[in-house]
Amino acid sequence: MISVQNVFICKPGNAGKLAKLFKEWADLKKERKMSVMTDMTGQYHRVIIAEQHASLAAYEEAEQEMGQSAEEKALMEKFKDMNEMYVSGSREIFKVW
Repeated sequence: MISVQNVFICKPGNAGKLAKLFKEWADLKKERKMSVMTDMTGQYHRVIIAEQHASLAAYEEAEQEMGQSAEEKALMEKFKDMNEMYVSGSREIFKVW
């Protein structure tokens, strides 16, 4: 199993907005086993999206399928201004033992 963590460093005042968008996505895509987190310590204004997949291949497949259904396309429209909410980000992939 692998754990994928996408970390967004948001502009001040935008972490909560971005977290709410990702929470909508997580509620829609329950099979992705997603957690939406905001910082309590460390660097400020962080939103972390953590999800687990059986393998890297399963993660890649999930990424390719993203946004294909009509429901997902409608939600993706809400994300159109997402790039204005954050200044940087990163992705970390871990093997879960």
